[in-house]
Amino acid sequence: MYQVNSPNNRSWVEVADDSDFSIQNLPFGVFEYEKYPARLCSAIGNYIIDLHEVKKMGYFNSIKELPNNIFLDDNLNSFIGLGKNTTNQVRTELSKLLNVTNYPNSVEKSHLFLVPQSSVTMLLPIKIGDYTDFYSSREHATNVGTMFRDPANALLPNWLHIPVGYHGRASSVVVSETPIIRPNGQMKIASSENPVFGPTKQLDFELEMAFIVGKNTTLGQAIPIEKTEEFIFGVTLLNDWSARDIQAWEYVPLGPFLGKNFATTISPWIVTLEALEPFKVENPTQEPTPLPYLQTSNIGSYDIQLTVDIQTVSMEKSQTICRSNFKTMYWTMQQQLAHHTVNGCNVRVGDLCGSGTISGKTPDSYGSMLELAWKGTKPILLNDGSQRSFLQDGDTITLNGYAEKNGIRVGFGTANGKIISK
Repeated sequence: MYQVNSPNNRSWVEVADDSDFSIQNLPFGVFEYEKYPARLCSAIGNYIIDLHEVKKMGYFNSIKELPNNIFLDDNLNSFIGLGKNTTNQVRTELSKLLNVTNYPNSVEKSHLFLVPQSSVTMLLPIKIGDYTDFYSSREHATNVGTMFRDPANALLPNWLHIPVGYHGRASSVVVSETPIIRPNGQMKIASSENPVFGPTKQLDFELEMAFIVGKNTTLGQAIPIEKTEEFIFGVTLLNDWSARDIQAWEYVPLGPFLGKNFATTISPWIVTLEALEPFKVENPTQEPTPLPYLQTSNIGSYDIQLTVDIQTVSMEKSQTICRSNFKTMYWTMQQQLAHHTVNGCNVRVGDLCGSGTISGKTPDSYGSMLELAWKGTKPILLNDGSQRSFLQDGDTITLNGYAEKNGIRVGFGTANGKIISK
């Protein structure tokens, strides 16, 4: 049986060793190109794979459940909704088409379906009905609790028992390369008895990943934790931009609102859960033991290396300011989805669920400027001689992520945004 994830798979397309888009990856996205309107695609090396053109050539004829114009949509939702049996078959047939064993037949036709990535515009890959953001890094929660509360009681009593989350704003989720406008809001400064209004002075990033729901449920239906992977289509990078001063004033008693809902950036690429299978690692030890509905024998953590780069207007090259890993998360995606639906909350194809800020144990692995500069008390020295406690106008933040093992590399592209003022 053909195995897409096999390290022996090699493509006739030239793929650099450090490319995010190996033949073992084949993520899904949406692009525009010259005369073509939005349509679905995958990626290999430095190329976009036009899935509609591949289908026109007959390479997907063995997949009977594939509607004729499914790849002409402007989002992945309908495609994802076909189910994993169908979407996995598409990924398998793509891998066969691109495999060296299909040389030179597919090479002769490659001009019909391969387009240089540099010549296309990538679009928001999914239509997001609902967006939930979790708070699942113990290190991040501890750091924030230490800064804003008693260090001896940094974690609130419920944190070790439930995957804490909040409902974000789906309408302001944007694709990588979209400028981020500095938001206005109310802030409380120490020298004033009353709040003031104006642009945030404490704009921050949050390094996250997110999963995309791949299957609908009905109201009242809970997803058992052992079946959660059936409902997760894939994973992407996510930057949960945050205005810390606005957030600090508003978040008690009902949590984040204007400090978070002005923008969230995701990568244009959705990497399937199946492509990440080789990179699974043991779940973290959880004490106290979670309640039974959050317990599972399935492995649900992933070894994914993550970085955050900053580039100021005076920098010629970006500077890495954070190196972290998705495997450090205390609560897994499985537990997050099981908890999300245990009360009967229904989910829909295309729903987006953020992991929460991914911070490790060492200062260089902290996934937000709030932690890296420790609430402004330890500004970061940058290569251009400037310092940062929070983000300034003109700064560009770029998230990168990839997994690598046994000669296989699977990446997520980038999620970046440049800060501008109105």
